[in-house]
Amino acid sequence: MPIEITPHLSIPDSDVRFSAARSAGPGGQHVNKVNSRVILEFDVNHTSVLSGYQKRRIAEMVGQRMNQEGVLRLQAQRHRTQSANRADLLEKFVKILQDALRPVKARVPTRVPHRVREKRLEEKKLRTRAKRVRQNPKNIDET
Repeated sequence: MPIEITPHLSIPDSDVRFSAARSAGPGGQHVNKVNSRVILEFDVNHTSVLSGYQKRRIAEMVGQRMNQEGVLRLQAQRHRTQSANRADLLEKFVKILQDALRPVKARVPTRVPHRVREKRLEEKKLRTRAKRVRQNPKNIDET
């Protein structure tokens, strides 16, 4: 069953690889016997469902989680069971990809209101007058 990222994008199961390892988290007596940590590996560069732009956006957003070969590697070990960690990891994976592929909102430049421009010019005039009053009388005649 494919992993749905957005309504228009889903990642096939064949592109995602899961593995298990010993967890460093809670476990009690079972801590040395059970592989409850789940590791997810997704080869961003070699998947066919993402465009070049989407691959670059993911690479920018995930940073250190992706290695030189373009493999995104995530892990979960918060829970004591492998199934709970797998579900947690899938949520994390979907959230990361959704954030990376969210369209960037274009900035709409705003205009400075007329009154604000007038006020700024008036303040500049007042500042000029104050400095002119403080000037040496000889310099005033030359201007």
